[in-house]
Amino acid sequence: MTYDLNSKVVLITGAAGGIGAATARELYARGASLVLTDLQQSAVDHLAQEFDAERVLPLALDVTDADATKAVVRKTIERFERLDVAFANAGISWRGTPGTIMGCDEQEFEHIVEVDLFGVWRTIRAALPEVVRNEGQILVTSSVYSFLNGVANAPYAASKAAVEMLTRSLQVELGGSRATASVVYPGWTATAIAKVAFGGNELATRMNETALPNFLRRPIQPEQMAKAIVMGIESRSTRIIAPGHWAPISLLRGMFNAVTDWTLRRDERFQGLLRKLETQQPGQS
Repeated sequence: MTYDLNSKVVLITGAAGGIGAATARELYARGASLVLTDLQQSAVDHLAQEFDAERVLPLALDVTDADATKAVVRKTIERFERLDVAFANAGISWRGTPGTIMGCDEQEFEHIVEVDLFGVWRTIRAALPEVVRNEGQILVTSSVYSFLNGVANAPYAASKAAVEMLTRSLQVELGGSRATASVVYPGWTATAIAKVAFGGNELATRMNETALPNFLRRPIQPEQMAKAIVMGIESRSTRIIAPGHWAPISLLRGMFNAVTDWTLRRDERFQGLLRKLETQQPGQS
């Protein structure tokens, strides 16, 4: 049966821009009430102005803070008396120049994992009891990076692979209930995180162009991803992936990974760009 979003309450982390904001708009159009969270109160307040004040609760949240995350869930229940869907979408990548494992800043590497993996874990943990009580849904933003080599973006890619497994584990654990969990796999999406590989950094852009064929590098707009996410919620899909050409690659990831890893290790042009990138890292200065 279709999951009716009308009058449901949806919590979104990382809601102020990109996929989070686009999904909020789609959910609101389906009749959902929204709890919008992001690092800056001003950012979620700005987004909340698009919606009826009675159906939106904007709250600042740092997902690395477990107590603050639990407090957001409590405030959600105080305001709306329920929480039906939790969308763990907050994520970050390199602040500037992409980094290799040997050359990157250690603290930045660990902070990315803290947000992208443990922030997701804290969101799930805080929201899960109420979501289960209401037979609702947990959604987690993973990435095609969960089955794509994470060269020069290892903390982000490793975290996205980890949250995929975290959510798959949750899917099975929820098998005895009427609640469900979904993994969201955005392909290249025109957001701030992806910008670095699409002209934001010359070397990263050239590496992207060398590693992937054009049809896999064509970014989609956040609105397209949001429509796929909302359709996935309505059908309780366990896997939400867009654009669709990534789906067969995910299914054939064992073969795809073996071939692409072998190729990138031996591609002289790609390795030359990688070595040049590494010389720009703080660990190599």
